[in-house]
Amino acid sequence: MFGRLTGPQLLFASILGIAGGMYIYQPIFEQYSRDQKELKQKMKLAQESEEKKS
Repeated sequence: MFGRLTGPQLLFASILGIAGGMYIYQPIFEQYSRDQKELKQKMKLAQESEEKKS
């Protein structure tokens, strides 16, 4: 099956496939990053309000 493709062609196809997958899923990665930042900010605010109460 692999007899028709050379090593560089397989390498190029693999790199292209990985890059394409990253391009397609980039919005999901960005949304996850934003959600994590918001969560950290909320945790920080909650911690500060706890400290003010005590």
